[in-house]
Amino acid sequence: MNIFRRLLPTKVGFKIFKKSCYALSVCSIHSSPDCVVEVHSPEQEVVIALGSNVGNRLQNFDEALQLMKESGIQITRHACLYETEPAYVTDQPQFLNSAVRGVTKLGPHELLGVLKKIEKDMGRTTGIRYGPRPIDLDILFYGKFKIHSKILDVPHERIWERPFVVAPLIDILGSDIDSDTVARWHSFSKHSGDLFELWEKLGGESLVGRNGMKRVLPVGNRLLDSSLKTSLMGILNLTPDSFSDGGKYISVETAVSQVRLMLSEGADMIDFGAQSTRPNASKISVEEELDRLIPVIEAVTKIPEVEGKLLSVDTFYSQVASEAVKNGVHLVNDVSGGRLDSSMYSVVAALRVPYVAMHMRGDPSSMQNPENLQYNEVCKDVGFELYERLKEAELAGIPAWRLIIDPGIGFSKKTEHNLDILMGLTTIRSEIARRSLALSHAPLLIGPSRKRFLGDVCARPDAAERDPATVAAVTTGILNGANIVRVHNVRYNADPLSLCDALLGRKQR
Repeated sequence: MNIFRRLLPTKVGFKIFKKSCYALSVCSIHSSPDCVVEVHSPEQEVVIALGSNVGNRLQNFDEALQLMKESGIQITRHACLYETEPAYVTDQPQFLNSAVRGVTKLGPHELLGVLKKIEKDMGRTTGIRYGPRPIDLDILFYGKFKIHSKILDVPHERIWERPFVVAPLIDILGSDIDSDTVARWHSFSKHSGDLFELWEKLGGESLVGRNGMKRVLPVGNRLLDSSLKTSLMGILNLTPDSFSDGGKYISVETAVSQVRLMLSEGADMIDFGAQSTRPNASKISVEEELDRLIPVIEAVTKIPEVEGKLLSVDTFYSQVASEAVKNGVHLVNDVSGGRLDSSMYSVVAALRVPYVAMHMRGDPSSMQNPENLQYNEVCKDVGFELYERLKEAELAGIPAWRLIIDPGIGFSKKTEHNLDILMGLTTIRSEIARRSLALSHAPLLIGPSRKRFLGDVCARPDAAERDPATVAAVTTGILNGANIVRVHNVRYNADPLSLCDALLGRKQR
């Protein structure tokens, strides 16, 4: 713990209300019942836990986050979303749990008052301790301080025994200690070692997916646990100029027929694309993209086969994303990762749908230019650049629990880069984890289907002849950690996907 001692401050400032009846150590506040102690500091970094098991749990989280922002809490990071069995009082519905990290100028007791007011305004009443509640907001950390008063203990003495609290708490950290405040948080662990060691002693990642705790992605009207099954996304190109199947599905009738076919062959999701993103493709306008897209979405949402399936829109225009979601699409798939429309993040945040952030440099017309193909270590570089985009998305209001990552196979990559990425998905996750463990746990989507690098390796210049190579690429990706695979030929990939899931299931036993 010497590193923590070196990083801790030597001076702190306090503003004392009522009488001076406190004992002060370097970073702690102890007050007797008749005094209130407030930290006098411009801004403090805080961690707040969220829980809900009454009503629309996810909507409760969204409302609580908005009210926190309006009350002077700037949220900078989000944990993953966990569905957990109730603790202590077990005869009640399952909880959603998460945590956020942010900064505030509120003192600790002011912050507590704000959170209690939010709980009350959202319908929480005094009831059974540990019983059902629409929202539960707890201060896990406040700056570098330990706080003990009649109404507030930070850190709470019982958080160390609660995996449903510690898991989100770990998420809002990175594997690298990025500040002296985070170093102090690690030092608060009641066990020897840091918070990571505490998490491991509780069971660590082995708890997730077992023992009544699932890490989930909210999409449509469900909570998707991507650890249970790899999702198969079928591609529907509504363009006249896509590299593989341009012009085949530009009428509503042919598009709907292809959707029916892909669903019958095992697709879990359909990804609609009305703008070509092949190398050197020129942009079309928002209006032209919508003209191609919306009639097909309207028709597809009416067919009975789509019941229980998920729909995605492949676009880098925020206006297209908004209109698609209004017409029944469940998630936004942006090949630019927010780089081609400055409004994308804020629009998706307001839509409250999952967002796929893909890695690409430049745009489709420039992505294969020499300056966009220079990497030191491609997996580490892609991981870092993806993290930067995900961080911007979070700050704009898209929680980590609604983010999906895509390393962008075939976009700003040479053949050898694409091969390295397929084999190095864990390296990409590890690079993101250095800065945010929550973002490193985001579902990972890959789209190698019929890409040119497969033709280069297998001497198949015709994209339609690359389906067998696509199967090999998809298999490699799944076994290396991909959770969603995006393909043109659903039938060819459905069985390999099932086999990969079975193999991974055996490995986890």
